Amino acid sequence: MAVERIKPITEYREALKRCLTAWDLTLLGVGAIIGAGVFVLTGVAAATKAGPAVSVSYVVAGLACLFSALAYAELAASIGGCGSAYSYSYVGFGQFIAWVIGWDLLLEYTMSVSTVTIGWSGYVNNALESIGITLPERFTKNPFDGGLVDLPAVIIIGFLAILLCIGSKQSSRFNSLMVLIKLSVIAIFIFIAVQNIQTTNWQNFFPFGWEGVMNGAALVFFAYIGFDAVSTAAEETIDPQRSLPIGIITSVVFCTLIYIVVGVLLTGIVPYQILNVPSPIASALLKIGHPVAAGIIALGAVAGLTTVMLVMYYGLTRVCLAITRDGLLPSFFASINAKTRTPVLIISLSGLVIAAIAGFVPIHLAAELVNIGTLAAFALVCGGVIVLRITQPDLERPFRLPFNPLIPLAGLLFCLYLMVHLAWMTWARFIIWFFIGLAVYFLYSRKHSLLSNY
Repeated sequence: MAVERIKPITEYREALKRCLTAWDLTLLGVGAIIGAGVFVLTGVAAATKAGPAVSVSYVVAGLACLFSALAYAELAASIGGCGSAYSYSYVGFGQFIAWVIGWDLLLEYTMSVSTVTIGWSGYVNNALESIGITLPERFTKNPFDGGLVDLPAVIIIGFLAILLCIGSKQSSRFNSLMVLIKLSVIAIFIFIAVQNIQTTNWQNFFPFGWEGVMNGAALVFFAYIGFDAVSTAAEETIDPQRSLPIGIITSVVFCTLIYIVVGVLLTGIVPYQILNVPSPIASALLKIGHPVAAGIIALGAVAGLTTVMLVMYYGLTRVCLAITRDGLLPSFFASINAKTRTPVLIISLSGLVIAAIAGFVPIHLAAELVNIGTLAAFALVCGGVIVLRITQPDLERPFRLPFNPLIPLAGLLFCLYLMVHLAWMTWARFIIWFFIGLAVYFLYSRKHSLLSNY
């Protein structure tokens, strides 16, 4: 049965072009992780959840992600495939659980891209207004907020769709450029902040107690969403058994350090109570008298959010490709363009869905389901490592977790603990999506699964 589960996942591996290195994967991870978290959520979490202890929240969330990242690295090197947690669950738990997590990933990635796209549009509109260009309100707001459509959000998704259709290497180069820009502006912030720290801002370091730290960790977990998208590049990676673990682990560790440093410095230069704003870093720099640097930070935020959209959009298309290849969704979606060797149809159709959500739906409705879906995926990956060590001890593992099973078990417990701290309404919507997925599975997917052919 183990061979039967692996074959549908692996038989198409040469359909996509192998062109990505470990360096490319690391930059993809950084591009996906450093975005809304550092430019938006750090201030919100500090002001409403954890206070100056937001840096501790990042440590907690970072540990959960690091344990999960190590689990991802082992499974990515051992199993591969472009389906990420879907593919690993297929091998570890079977088709039904794989469908559940695949259905979950489709929601997670779609809503992640849509949420960040709406935020990106807001930053762009603010930047245009700062230079005297004001777009008509009906084309910058969704119908719920009094407009017709958020046109900048729709346009950027169209641009990213074209970029992804052209090829993975071209997308990777664009991502690398945007990563360089946002890391440069973060370096500028760090340089200015270390010279303007007021230690009195840290005197009440835990204003909301440990509960606030954990609530902050559940919130800032959104900042780490995206590293799993690196694993979806397995089929397009040169030497994936070596490169995938390097890209996944390096990007998570590096970004965690960046988040901790930014959290400490941001709450050190201004009181945490004033950071509940859409652009906390830029606002903090304005408060301490650095308007030019604040403008540069805004530019970095646009670049940062662009890379998050690109990598998450990329991950969505690859997970969808893996699911369709296994027959759980209509197989015609899995066609690969002969010239670019990319899934153009999936990219185009998913782009239409994302553009519709980003253009017509408020940001809070798009964002609610992201964290719980990601935590569920991470928990299953950690559990999959433990299950496969028992059921398939002889499976070739180019990368093996140290201290197994302690690390995947710790990752599983961390993820479940953070899920408990999410709002009940988030759980309710997640359960509704789950039952929709059950209906699709039993009405279509189970009947058309390729597993029955082996």
